Amino acid sequence: MSEVGQAPPAHPAGALAGPRVTRSRRSPLWAGTVAAATAAAVVVLAILPYLAYQNVTNLLDEVFYLMVMASMWNLLAGYAGLVSVGQQAFIGLGAYAVIIPALHGANAFAALPLSVVVAAAAGVIAWWLVSRLRTGYFAITTWVIATVCELVISRYQSLGGGTGVLLPLPTSISPTLLGAYIYWIALFVLIAGIATVYLILRSRTGLALTALRDDETAAHSVGARVGRTQRMVFVVAAGGCGAAGAVYMLTQAQFLQPSSAFSVEWSAKIIFITIIGGIGSIEGPILGTIVYVALEQALASYGTWYFIILGLVAMGVALWAPRGLWGLIADRFGIRLFPVGYHVWLPGEDGRARRRR
Repeated sequence: MSEVGQAPPAHPAGALAGPRVTRSRRSPLWAGTVAAATAAAVVVLAILPYLAYQNVTNLLDEVFYLMVMASMWNLLAGYAGLVSVGQQAFIGLGAYAVIIPALHGANAFAALPLSVVVAAAAGVIAWWLVSRLRTGYFAITTWVIATVCELVISRYQSLGGGTGVLLPLPTSISPTLLGAYIYWIALFVLIAGIATVYLILRSRTGLALTALRDDETAAHSVGARVGRTQRMVFVVAAGGCGAAGAVYMLTQAQFLQPSSAFSVEWSAKIIFITIIGGIGSIEGPILGTIVYVALEQALASYGTWYFIILGLVAMGVALWAPRGLWGLIADRFGIRLFPVGYHVWLPGEDGRARRRR
C-alpha cells in the first residue's frame, strides 16, 4: 500500500485501455495490398481475351460459374446452416429464363438479368415450402423441388420437351468476339456474386449468420431474426445460382436439355468444391473450384478412375482437414483475404498473442 501523499504506481502503457475490435488481425497495409492485388487480378482477367487463346477463356468460363454456384451454396450451408441438394432447380430455371425470351426473338444477352429475377422468385416460393424443415428433410425436399421443375419443363414441347432446345445466338457477331462477350459476362457474374456474399457477411446480417452457424437456438435467444435471415440468404443463393446457370448455358450448353440443366450432379459438384476448399469461408469455394477444375482437366481421360480419385480426395480432406484446404492455409499463415469476422485485442496484446472471436 502506498503512503499518504505518495504518487500511485505507474501503469504500463496501454494497461488501462479497453479491448480493441478489428476486422482483421493484420495491419491496414496488408488489407491495402490484398485490395490492390485483387484489382490487378480483375484487370488481367478482363483483358485476357486479348492475350490468350479462346480455349483458355472457355476453361475460365467454367471456373467462373462453378465458383459462383459453390459460393452461393457455401453462403446457404456454411453460414445459414441450410444444407440443400436441390440448387440445380435454380441453375436450370436461370438457364431457361434466358432461352425462353431468346426463342421469342429477344437478345439472349439482354435477357440475362431475367435469370436472376426468375430464380429469386422461385426461391421465394421454394422457401415457403421448406422453411419449417431442417437437416435431412430440408435437403431431400429441395431435391424433390428440383425434380419437379425438371418434369414441368420437360412437358413443354416448345422447349424441346425432354430432348432439349437450341439457344439462338446473334449470327452477326464473329465466333471469337461472341466468345469474348460470354467470357466478360461470366467474369462480371463472378465478381458480382462474390461481392454480394462479402457485403452480406460484412453487414449486420453477417453477424446473425455467424450466430446461426454456431447454434440456431442460441441465435434465437440473443434476438437474431433467424427466419428472416435464412429466407433472405435462401433467395440470394437462388438468384446467384440462376445467374450462374445462365452463364453455364451460354458457355457450355447452348443446346440445353432438362436432364442436364436440373441434374443432381450440380449439387454433387458444388458440395465437393466447397468441402475440399473450406466451408464457412469466402476463400474456400474459390480455392476448391481451382482444385476441382485442375483435377478434372488432369484426370478426365482416365474414365472411372476420375471419380474414384475425386472420392479419395474428398475423403482425405474430410478426415485430415475438416475445415478444408483453405482452413489449413489460414491456420498456418493467419491469412484472410476476405475478413468478415471480428478480432478482439485485449489490453497489452501484440500480434502474437491474440484471441479470435
